[in-house]
Amino acid sequence: MKDIDIAQAANIRHINEIAENIGLNTSVLEHYGKYKAKIPLSLMDEAKIKKNHLILVTAMTPTPAGEGKTTVSIGLTEGLNKINQQAIAVLREPSLGPVFGIKGGAAGGGYSQVIPMEDINLHFTGDFSAVEKANNLLSALIDNNLQSRTQSLNLDPRTIAWKRVMDMNDRSLRQITIGLGGTANGIPREDGFNITPASEVMAILCMAENFSDLKQRLGNIFVGYTFDKEPIFARDLNAQNAMAILLKDAVKPNLVQTLEGNPAIIHGGPFANIAQGTNTIIATKMGLSLAKYVVTEAGFGADLGAEKFLNIKCVSAGLQPKAVVLVATIRALRHHGGAAAEAYDKVDLTKVREGFANLAKHIENIEKFGITPVVAINKFPSDSHEEVEFVITACAKKGVKAVVSDGWANGGAGTTELAQTVVDQIDAHKNQFKPLYDWKMPIREKIETIAKEIYGADVVTFSKLAKLQMKSMEKLGLQELPICMAKTQKSLSDNEFMYGCPKNFNVTVRAFEYALGAGFIIPMLGQIMRMPGLPAIPASSGMDIDENGVISGLS
Repeated sequence: MKDIDIAQAANIRHINEIAENIGLNTSVLEHYGKYKAKIPLSLMDEAKIKKNHLILVTAMTPTPAGEGKTTVSIGLTEGLNKINQQAIAVLREPSLGPVFGIKGGAAGGGYSQVIPMEDINLHFTGDFSAVEKANNLLSALIDNNLQSRTQSLNLDPRTIAWKRVMDMNDRSLRQITIGLGGTANGIPREDGFNITPASEVMAILCMAENFSDLKQRLGNIFVGYTFDKEPIFARDLNAQNAMAILLKDAVKPNLVQTLEGNPAIIHGGPFANIAQGTNTIIATKMGLSLAKYVVTEAGFGADLGAEKFLNIKCVSAGLQPKAVVLVATIRALRHHGGAAAEAYDKVDLTKVREGFANLAKHIENIEKFGITPVVAINKFPSDSHEEVEFVITACAKKGVKAVVSDGWANGGAGTTELAQTVVDQIDAHKNQFKPLYDWKMPIREKIETIAKEIYGADVVTFSKLAKLQMKSMEKLGLQELPICMAKTQKSLSDNEFMYGCPKNFNVTVRAFEYALGAGFIIPMLGQIMRMPGLPAIPASSGMDIDENGVISGLS
């Protein structure tokens, strides 16, 4: 059965039943139909947050289809509950870009899914729409101010850093010209669109600790400079309050369920290659307020999502992750060993041996944060016994336990060994989280630390533009902000075609983008873009809906 067939055949329970199972008073929920609800922020409990256990799920460098972090995260949650440990999955919301593009949705797969699958992968509770509208309200206010004769901030249009967003892959909108057609239609200038998960508003939603913090962060968004070289922020346009109004419901976490009727919180959705790639701090803390174990994930490989989760989110929110699960697949090991895409499902122990260098580097990287990862081998039908045993043995030689995770085929029953391994590691109290760098380090030094320690680069080079922007950041007093690298997810390097564990390479910072409201600096590495394009044959071409509203082809 396909993922959507499994999800549609599930015995979905009323959301009140899910809430009651974790001690929630259903009268405080804000219901979105029978199977979705928002949780009020008042239920966060700092005492419980400090007492309960946070588990991060990350991965080795993925193949284009991904390695199943969400599937493993949901499966691990099911497995923990199977061994009588109260657990909640706390995940990101899917973006319509990947849903209709190449990668598909983000509701898990097989028998490790969150439901209602169609709702979660499509419009859900409207959070992405709210982020998009808040972002574009600021864009409208910026262009309106350029047009104004009485309220002008003297903003130089050439310096405007803020872009519009939409939640769709559309390469033709990356660079556009607006304001054409005469004086009534605004001031002509260059502009562009990012995809909604790349919006700083999304990053702010995910970094905010409460509604007041959200408003303050919105006001801190950097817009551009005046003709007199003075910085302009969203608060100078009095934008933050109106933007916050649009986000009044989006700030509340969403409660849904897994296929086995366990609770899941899904909230926020930034990409890890162009943003911080983690769900909201509010959702994570809500999960820790409601369950002993919280399983969360961070996008793409550990060089992206996990690095940002640990260096940015955990430091900002004071979170202490107790365990890290590192997802690997035999398919990805073959890929990094040199197998072509058409051979990903062909048994090849030699390719797996060669590709193991990539997994080994990610193990090393997690250990730099004071945590020994548990490797979850996300099982595929094409895996051979010899290939799996090689990975288990090779990990053991590094002092790391590798466990087969069969949640896709068997749900919680296929992940109980993984769940028990994680619980045992937490109970051993050997992991002591520490960030990789001090936020107070100089900007260049922080970037070089990530590039050399996590990616394995020899040298970091900065373009002329990047050097000028670093001087501007120093003038703005941004030296003590953390770094949120924008880099290809396909390689440890900034070159998407360098597979495995590349050696003797340089990375290039070509430019910077500012996320002052979110509270970090974004170096743009290589050719990474913040508005993806669709593939030659997008996933949307295989989708349909019948006269009864039943959807097919969604994944």
